[in-house]
Amino acid sequence: MMAHWSVKALLCTFLLLPAMVSADVCAEDDQGKQVCLSEPARRIATLSPGATELTFAAGAGDRVVAVVNHSDYPPAALKLPLVGTHTRIDMEALLALKPDLVITWVTGNPPAQVELLQELGLPMFSIEPRTFEAVSRAIERISILAGTKPVGFAEAERFRTGMKAIAAQYRDVEPIPVFYQVWEQPLMTINDEHLIGKVLKLCGGVNVFGDMPRMVPRISAEVVLEANPDVILTGSVDGESDDQLDRWRDYSGLSAVEKDNLFFVPASPISRPTPRLLEATRLICEKLDTARER
Repeated sequence: MMAHWSVKALLCTFLLLPAMVSADVCAEDDQGKQVCLSEPARRIATLSPGATELTFAAGAGDRVVAVVNHSDYPPAALKLPLVGTHTRIDMEALLALKPDLVITWVTGNPPAQVELLQELGLPMFSIEPRTFEAVSRAIERISILAGTKPVGFAEAERFRTGMKAIAAQYRDVEPIPVFYQVWEQPLMTINDEHLIGKVLKLCGGVNVFGDMPRMVPRISAEVVLEANPDVILTGSVDGESDDQLDRWRDYSGLSAVEKDNLFFVPASPISRPTPRLLEATRLICEKLDTARER
């Protein structure tokens, strides 16, 4: 257990890992840090589900030796060793797998544990894409560090081209007011700075809470009723209908209820900044098209 380990003991363990004697493979992470390896990474640990997806997308799935809980896509990730959750890493288990690159999530992993990894000298690459282009760039940079550039750059361009095509298709559509429900209790939504907010805008949706200062603000039912959106969207398992939006059906005067525009989309693809966001965006655009027809 971590309680039985000291920083000194961890340092001794890490000294068993191959030394890095030169810097031939380099990429800048999302914190502006230049990360350099003497050779392409062969043993990669991904400390968030999003990082796992992006690493597989970069063509480096066969290099991943450690993941955290909820790393459920692609299916091959489910067979990989777990080293805790994104908020609590099992350091002993992680070091035992001797990674030569650790991919962290800027705001998702515990600062104290990230600092310890830095003290141990583990090469770390921090990511957190917040724009469509940043998703493509993350894939490209991971593929540089893993030595899988042909696959990674091709996938990054597929995503980039796909999102540009959607933007062109929906550039002149009729705007439609939308409320995206992130969570039911407490009631939460997103603003326009959130990636989901950017998806709504791309599809011609007008986020009724887009101007709120917090990226994922808490709100009340009263402000939703006052905004009176034409569409209410939320994420669910596989996009199947559940009871998350049932509360709104009690308000028959709400435009989205009156027009039967309560929609569900798969939660994982829309909430992670990975290539699956392309398919999720297409689906949301289709939902908004349906709402326009009604």
